[in-house]
Amino acid sequence: MSNKNTRGWRLLAMLLALAMMAAACGSDVTDAVDGATDAAGDAVDDATDAAGDAVDDATDAAGDAVDDAMGDDDAMAACEGMDDVTLQLQWFAQSQFAGYYAAVAEGFYEARCLNVTIEEGGVDIVPQQQLGSGAADYAISWVPKALGSRAEGIDIVNVAQIFQRSGTLQVSFKDSGISGPGDFSGKNIGSWGYGNEFELLAGAHKAGLDESADFTIVGQNFDMLALINGEIDAAQAMTYNEYAQVLETINPDTGELFTADDLTVIDWNEEGTAMLQDAIWADGTKLGDAAYDDQTTRFIAASMEGWMWCRDNADACVNHVLDAGSTLGATHQTWQLNEINKLIWPSAGGIGVMDQGLWDQTITVATGEGVLAEAPDAEAFTTQYADEAINLLGDSDTTGDSWSPVTVVLTEGGE
Repeated sequence: MSNKNTRGWRLLAMLLALAMMAAACGSDVTDAVDGATDAAGDAVDDATDAAGDAVDDATDAAGDAVDDAMGDDDAMAACEGMDDVTLQLQWFAQSQFAGYYAAVAEGFYEARCLNVTIEEGGVDIVPQQQLGSGAADYAISWVPKALGSRAEGIDIVNVAQIFQRSGTLQVSFKDSGISGPGDFSGKNIGSWGYGNEFELLAGAHKAGLDESADFTIVGQNFDMLALINGEIDAAQAMTYNEYAQVLETINPDTGELFTADDLTVIDWNEEGTAMLQDAIWADGTKLGDAAYDDQTTRFIAASMEGWMWCRDNADACVNHVLDAGSTLGATHQTWQLNEINKLIWPSAGGIGVMDQGLWDQTITVATGEGVLAEAPDAEAFTTQYADEAINLLGDSDTTGDSWSPVTVVLTEGGE
């Protein structure tokens, strides 16, 4: 009880005592006491009302604070239990997967009642096979690779198309004379293989060249040494990784780092042979089960939150990737996240929602290059869960229309 309220009750008690005395002292005193009693009662009422209002205000403020901490939707309510979830990546810890690491570190998965374990990938790990075998609940994989596995009988479904653009390049030094795929003739062209070569081959074929007669495909490691050493004329590179490796290397002719002016880049998005890459894949044998569907929606929503957070908090996000055990340096990871954000944002329909035109282009290239014997069935992807996840996120900026990349200054070795 407030001090004002306590004083009011004490005053009332005193006036009641005076009223008893007034009964023996005459009507004038009685009238005075009655007036004082009424005034005291009014004071007590006012104090009581004020105290009640203060309690109400404090209660509302506490409730608002809880709402802010828990979120405005039902998914953020207190968890009755935590769902254990395993996510299989397609490569080692790096900013390519920053949104998922951030969703763990920032508590976005936990807030949606998910206990997520992230498994790194590698050369010998096929994420969609891990998913199909039950070793993982969700997997990150490029669309053509995953569709190849689906065609072989692994029931997996694209439930969130995170990357809206391809990050694959073909990079050469300007003195190579290569400015487009039509210039591959007579050249040694590097490729990683493992299903990474289809955009390259489609671009060459579109230019009227045949790799069996017009140029030579050379197996390339996941670095740029063969290009730098002159063993190949053009190297396969991701915008967010191998391309930066060249720019982190000292040019022996100048003693300074190589620059973009030293290089020619073929971007398969511009050539019209780009294929969709990183997507979240779910187990098609489980979709349709109410519990797995609900878990899938929550998992996608929290993953989206991780990517939005990395978009808006890039430096802190890179720290989460480094903490996850990445062997790549801080400036390299900063470059990588900036380039990854370019592949995600803007997302016209919202992050994770499939662009039908890009899907159709991917299928055209995949069937044309023999990756797929025929187009996949309509169940190969769905926007249901991404749409539901975006609804869970409410007023969050899921399109990133206002985001713009920053300029990242690379250092030798990317440290």
